[in-house]
Amino acid sequence: MSDTSPTTPVPEPFRVSDGDLDDLASTLAKTMAEVRQHGVILDRLGSESDPAPAADQQADGASAAGAADPKQTDGPASVFILALGGEEYAVELAALSDWVNYLFLPVYGREISTTRPWCAQWYEHPEAVARLHALWLAWQQFTDIEAGLSGPSTWHRDHLDHALVHLRAPDGPFAACTTSANRPNHRVLATPAPEHSGVAA
Repeated sequence: MSDTSPTTPVPEPFRVSDGDLDDLASTLAKTMAEVRQHGVILDRLGSESDPAPAADQQADGASAAGAADPKQTDGPASVFILALGGEEYAVELAALSDWVNYLFLPVYGREISTTRPWCAQWYEHPEAVARLHALWLAWQQFTDIEAGLSGPSTWHRDHLDHALVHLRAPDGPFAACTTSANRPNHRVLATPAPEHSGVAA
């Protein structure tokens, strides 16, 4: 017969409280967003490291266009998505979409109604893209450890609440889109045409 020692302690099952689970979920969401943001930065750095043009092409360009503008070599002057173009815009929009789909909508999406329209194709509404991107930039700043313990509260009060009022307003960017989850709709409303100076050519 095998002799088992009666003094060997049996380990207790590991349990996590609901409050700790919420903290873990929040930390995981933040970590995932940071990883995605690091990916965006790496993509940007990779796209900026294109090989320089040949010396004769540089000389031709300089003689045709004059001295090079130093602002053009420093990359974008702003991190705001409306200041980006081409591949930089596409990369930033992809990162924003992850944040919208995996954090913003599951937590703050709320039910679709006539007083709170939404559009599954929000990325085709320039105003929505601009507002959501600004909200995401602020979220990154105010959920950072350096923002302190009141950072998330400040983000909710000063950024999220105001953005939701305009984004989901009946006359907001989704005014002609889905007002009932059972009847999806998408339409980008026309914007005013820019005024011409009227100066004869």
